[in-house]
Amino acid sequence: MNPPSTALAEKIGGPGSGETEELISGSEAISHVCRLADVDVITAYPIRPYDTVMQYVSQMIANGDFDCEYIVAESEHSQFEIVKHASAVGARVFCGSSGVGWFYAFEALAVTAGLRLPMVAMVGNRALDDPGAFGVEHNDALAVRDLGWMLNWVETAQEALDTALIAYRVAEDPRVFLPCAISCDGAFLTHSQAIVKVPSQEMVDSFLPPYDRGDKQLHPDNPITIAPQANEDWLMEMRRQNDQAARRARGVIIEAYEDFNAKFGRDYEPFLERYMMDDAEVALVGMGTMGMPVKVAVRKMREQGKKVGFVRVRWFRPFPAVELQEALGGMQAVGVIDRDYSFGSSHHSGTLGTEVRSALYPLEKSPKVVTFIAGLGGREVTADNVVETTDMVFDAAEGKLNDQDTYWIGVRE
Repeated sequence: MNPPSTALAEKIGGPGSGETEELISGSEAISHVCRLADVDVITAYPIRPYDTVMQYVSQMIANGDFDCEYIVAESEHSQFEIVKHASAVGARVFCGSSGVGWFYAFEALAVTAGLRLPMVAMVGNRALDDPGAFGVEHNDALAVRDLGWMLNWVETAQEALDTALIAYRVAEDPRVFLPCAISCDGAFLTHSQAIVKVPSQEMVDSFLPPYDRGDKQLHPDNPITIAPQANEDWLMEMRRQNDQAARRARGVIIEAYEDFNAKFGRDYEPFLERYMMDDAEVALVGMGTMGMPVKVAVRKMREQGKKVGFVRVRWFRPFPAVELQEALGGMQAVGVIDRDYSFGSSHHSGTLGTEVRSALYPLEKSPKVVTFIAGLGGREVTADNVVETTDMVFDAAEGKLNDQDTYWIGVRE
């Protein structure tokens, strides 16, 4: 791989060490990961808001800062099929999409997980058509939650870069070999710029080993069967193997974060972020850039003496049930804010709300759980919305609000 040009950033440390600081968007941060991870094959098919990643990758290639097999496909389906096969023969790959483009690739997405191919993909979360919008909703990425894909949501461009590196480490671990989707909220993260620490190539090389499929690599010298039609003879055993890999992923994620924090000087908790939770009586739960207005509101309410905290779920698959039980078990009530919907579900809530209820149910003293839906289609969730939501959670804790229903926030009457 060609070394990055000096125009990419101003060095913080000496030559060949340390990190650089850049004013970049979440999409640019992901494109940097493609370069730093020395991805072999990348496919491109534009759909907003994910398409900005492809623009930045192609710019790096044109500038001589990055060398890879960059293939422009004629559709999202072909895009994911190409990298799926490239992964099977031992190439490190990257791909991505948004909204209905992610859905158009669904056949390939399902097969990628079933074949235990560690593709890393970015989903620029976007509302599904029709009717649709270019703004953020989480239903696109959530559609693969039951297929074997690992899923995480990031809040900032810095976290997008760091998590993508961790995703390659986890997905390509032979104990896992499962694909991972990094969800970046459309516009709020994909297009918003912030100061990001970009690690040196030496730092990344010390953390991320080369991709090695071992005896599972498709090669003429290693005759194996890929994508067999097993029918009833072996299918159930194969599904069980995927289940075991998904279970092992938890431990591998924890290992990866411990190593990443030590090498890069970060302090990430692997599955959750806890904000002002030490003495909280009620807590809000959300994912992605929902954390930005919630944290502002939590600080405001703390100044008013309200003991409220916030838990942001980083990894949705594997789902952090144990961590949520530990973080939320002492709360009087919990409010889950979904940026998605699950029509006809129990309590008519979003997907995160249903999962949190399920995770907390076994506790001897389970807190009341109130579910909310907000910010669909990219509608802004304001600090005032969060204060309104929190007041309802306090009401539920005191028995003044029905906690068996779901409440839509910021909707016109």
